[in-house]
Amino acid sequence: MTVAALVLAFGFLGTRSIWDPDEGRYTNVALNMLDSGDWLNPRRNEEVGHWTKPPLTYWAIASSVAVFGANPWAARLPMALSYLLCIWLTWRIARRLSPGSEQTAAVIYATMLLTAGASQMITTDYLLAAAVTLAMWAFVEARFGPGRHPGRWIALMWAGMALAFVTKGPAGLLPLLVVLAFDFLMPDRHTRRVLQWSGLALFTVLALPWYVAVTRGNPGLFRYFVGDEVIGRITTNEFGRHGEWYGWLEIYVPTLLIGTLPWTPTLWRWARGLPAMVKPWWGSPQRRGQDAAWLLLVLWLVLPLLLFCLARSRMPLYLLPLFASIAVIGALQRQREGRGLPGWRTLLAWVVLLLALKAAAAWWPTHKNAADWAEAIRARSPGPVKEVVFVEDMARYGLHLHLGTGTQIEKISLEPRPPAPFNPEFDEPLAVELGEHEPGVVWICKQDFWPLLHARIDASGYRATQLGAPYQKRVMFRVDHIDQPGVDQPVR
Repeated sequence: MTVAALVLAFGFLGTRSIWDPDEGRYTNVALNMLDSGDWLNPRRNEEVGHWTKPPLTYWAIASSVAVFGANPWAARLPMALSYLLCIWLTWRIARRLSPGSEQTAAVIYATMLLTAGASQMITTDYLLAAAVTLAMWAFVEARFGPGRHPGRWIALMWAGMALAFVTKGPAGLLPLLVVLAFDFLMPDRHTRRVLQWSGLALFTVLALPWYVAVTRGNPGLFRYFVGDEVIGRITTNEFGRHGEWYGWLEIYVPTLLIGTLPWTPTLWRWARGLPAMVKPWWGSPQRRGQDAAWLLLVLWLVLPLLLFCLARSRMPLYLLPLFASIAVIGALQRQREGRGLPGWRTLLAWVVLLLALKAAAAWWPTHKNAADWAEAIRARSPGPVKEVVFVEDMARYGLHLHLGTGTQIEKISLEPRPPAPFNPEFDEPLAVELGEHEPGVVWICKQDFWPLLHARIDASGYRATQLGAPYQKRVMFRVDHIDQPGVDQPVR
């Protein structure tokens, strides 16, 4: 199974180009760190910061690109390694909770549709899943292990949560809710403490310096983090992420049913028996102690899932940190039923299908493909492209990698917009961008917006020249000075 996991992790890892918007956005910020040498302040270009996520994902991508070069394989490598780490940690957790189930747990994790598929998607969620699973493994060793050095395991748990906190903020503290609830429900809760000063100090040292540094250097950023990125995402639908009351049904139910394939039947049998399992726990600490492994797994899955359902920002990959618990639950369920793993031919057929899906994604025609956009730009604009400007349109940040490091990507508005100190929708208005007179710039706008924009540029004392035929219903053009006729220069 180790070979199959490695093949699933690295097979076709670099075949698919960067897809916008998410992969392009994360890769662009990481490349800007490399270009500028500023690894403290995430930026979407030289002028505008990008503060929607903490920096660990950007650091991981930038480090990989620095070692292996600016290519999709290097950009995705941290996610593939996170997937492999989660498989190993799941194996360790299952071995400690129920010896004999570890191989089944690892196979389940490695082959679930969501876990295998997400291993080649550039997001923050797999690094978060790896850090959360690390924290939970450390807690399992502290509570279910042979009893040697439990304090060191608790310290590792806090270190895992610190890494998670620098990956995705408060979501990284969900393991703390689980372990505190577990310890509270156990018969010996007064003799075991998770909230130790050493652990809290380690968390502070690892998790908080970046937050302190950037909030001191950017006045108002702390309020933005707490108000917009935490409270806003939890209580409002301003980000348009399925915040309707039924949003959890249309996002998380399919994720759990389809994302756990081919192991969904096993998990469904467990879910049907869950009420009967939980019933004896009420009012009986001794029974909870006897079923401690099941209690921890149920809390690990149910408590965060409940919070995800209540929050009004919902996406399928938000559940990825819970899939290690799902894999162990599936393994323990099959062990309880006396079922082993399916035959190797069945597993091999499923692995081949997963690889086929990854290969199909690599050649799937889509407007999100940044490599195709880069090819279209090069065909229409000979010479080096130093900047691509999108006017009143979605910025294709994946172009930064496919056009070469150092390429800046900007998104501008036609008219001035009210200033936003952090993460404005547009970098600047048209008039400001025209006045910068930068060389090597390709401009892009929607085809039906071109006549209006062309007239506005002409009225501003510049000349807009279309570059070739439209691409994906977009017009590519350059902007020159009208007051320099006869001079063919790629400036605005």
